[in-house]
Amino acid sequence: MALSAADAQTFERCIAVGGIAVFPADTVYGLACEPDSKEAVQRLYMLKRRRPDKPAAVMFFALDLALAALPELGPRTTGALRALLPGAITLLLPNPAGRYPLACANEPGVLGLRVPAWPPALAALADVRWPVLQSSANAAGGPDARRLADVPEYMREHTDLVLDGGELPGTPSTVVDLRAFERDGAWSIARAGAVGDADIAAALA
Repeated sequence: MALSAADAQTFERCIAVGGIAVFPADTVYGLACEPDSKEAVQRLYMLKRRRPDKPAAVMFFALDLALAALPELGPRTTGALRALLPGAITLLLPNPAGRYPLACANEPGVLGLRVPAWPPALAALADVRWPVLQSSANAAGGPDARRLADVPEYMREHTDLVLDGGELPGTPSTVVDLRAFERDGAWSIARAGAVGDADIAAALA
């Protein structure tokens, strides 16, 4: 099911007023809210049944927006972002400016960053200009949601917007740790996922 420009605009308005949305990404269905709204983040974590001290990722809907929002990243790290994103990858980055503290929880020096590679059916979301705090739309530790019907019913009932993007690939993003990349080019896989080690190594070579 393809999303429209009107869907993307409704999503932006929902986030802007402190709402919580269920939405399709390039991997699995997610929950999204304004990353600087304490009330919205608390609601999202309660829906997720996630411990409040666990960090979440901040998602930008286009790479240029992410790069503009994080000007303090060094040239080597910025090059890695350009090589790996957009894609089904979450990057763990140094956060010297302390950005998005609610998403970072008890690790203020680390920022999780997502920029999806939007498939044609979801391409309208690439025009969203508002970053979101996002987490997968499942109970903590539960199975990932490939279809909207896989999102727990209580989540769908207690969010402010639900977008149906049809069936998704169903494998969550690969988490790549780039915290030491600027210093010595070191990186590691913190969680296996949709993108394989070899593809990441080739992109960063």
